[in-house]
Amino acid sequence: MATPPEPNTGDTAWVLAAAALVLFMTPGLALFYGGMVRTKSVLNMMMMSFISMGTIGIVWILWGYSETFGADSTGGWIGNPFDHFGLHGVLDATYGTIPGAAFAAFQVVFAIIAVALISGAIADRAKFTTWTIFTVIWATIVYFPAAHWVFAFDGFAANTGGWIANGGFFLNGHGAYDFAGGTAIHINAGAAGLALALVLGKRIGFGRDPMRPHNLTLVMLGAGILWFGWFGFNAGSALGANALAAGAWINTLAATSAAMIGWLLVEKLRDGHFTSLGAASGVVAGLVAITPACAVVTPIGALVVGAVAGAVCALAVGLKFKLGFDDSLDVVGVHLVGGLVGTLLIGLLASKGSPTGADTQEGLFYGGGFLQLGVQAGAAFFVMVFSFVVTYAIGFVLDKTIGFRTTDEDEVSGIDQAEHAETGYDFGNLFGGSRMGQHRGAHEPDARHHDETHGKVKA
Repeated sequence: MATPPEPNTGDTAWVLAAAALVLFMTPGLALFYGGMVRTKSVLNMMMMSFISMGTIGIVWILWGYSETFGADSTGGWIGNPFDHFGLHGVLDATYGTIPGAAFAAFQVVFAIIAVALISGAIADRAKFTTWTIFTVIWATIVYFPAAHWVFAFDGFAANTGGWIANGGFFLNGHGAYDFAGGTAIHINAGAAGLALALVLGKRIGFGRDPMRPHNLTLVMLGAGILWFGWFGFNAGSALGANALAAGAWINTLAATSAAMIGWLLVEKLRDGHFTSLGAASGVVAGLVAITPACAVVTPIGALVVGAVAGAVCALAVGLKFKLGFDDSLDVVGVHLVGGLVGTLLIGLLASKGSPTGADTQEGLFYGGGFLQLGVQAGAAFFVMVFSFVVTYAIGFVLDKTIGFRTTDEDEVSGIDQAEHAETGYDFGNLFGGSRMGQHRGAHEPDARHHDETHGKVKA
């Protein structure tokens, strides 16, 4: 057997650093989402992101990696979940210029945040146990197959490639561009969020009671962490410390900057104010939109992608009130719509002057005709429909069996207390939190005691 090539140390270091950046995005998302909900549900909202690091980290090692990148005998639809079960054969492999373990590490953090993104659509009203079960089922049935379609391309990680990347199914052999997961992650999560929002129904008081963000400082901090980590998301997808990574980095900056300005201008013209929530939301909209496009557009194209995404998403977040669905934190308006904008604009703006270079199939505005636009639309539409239908079915079954939505009483009184027996802010003592007083034992709950007769936690 031929000796596998030695990994490049620079490429390996960059990919591992990028993986850490993307993992940091999930706590950033927890802060972003946590600040947007009301005080009584901030911990539950953050826990819905955090738990995905636990559940998806486990299932990825067991079967998720193999389902995404294992041997494919299905024509590009799904990898064999037992081919690399427990990462068998991965740790001693080399993929391109990086170790197999580095590639697996980079890909798992994408899976984690894809699941966490969905939670914003059902804030304030989901049972934590059911959500935890949902993360495993959804990743297995929806995310891993979709990631296989986009990321498992020939000659790198799988011995046959996914149909989006390789142009299978109805794309007639002409692959759709999705450099870092606009379809597999953002359109996928956005459609799933819409499905779950419909399954669980509206929050009590939706459209009537004020449901303003309780802490915009957390929102802006979370958006900043997401922007920081997203350079690992997009530039890391080059899987090496190279010119492609650098070009993706520049385009990520360009689009995100333009999207923030685009969102704020819409706010100013529509409402008369520039808001911090709008700035943070514009940042995320730009990051979402440039994710699929960052390797195949020029910096000018990236500015266009960002500006359009910022403006369109700023308008799209109001659709939930017009159409009557309660997407609590605008997962549909930002991630689904932003993902669609970025994926479709590739068909207009893809250029040989992009980081990918001369191999790029150019878009309509660069003389490439309508072919790439049609391919991009086909891929986006299929992932959106697939995710919505399958997610709705998963949510419906869970709701009818173990129950997905909390009781009205728990929702009104506060899901943090009902699901976690905690509060995000303890205004009743000087020191805050659930630990106070140095005279207590190291393992004794400080501000509470347990009533063993009734099994209730009392302050």
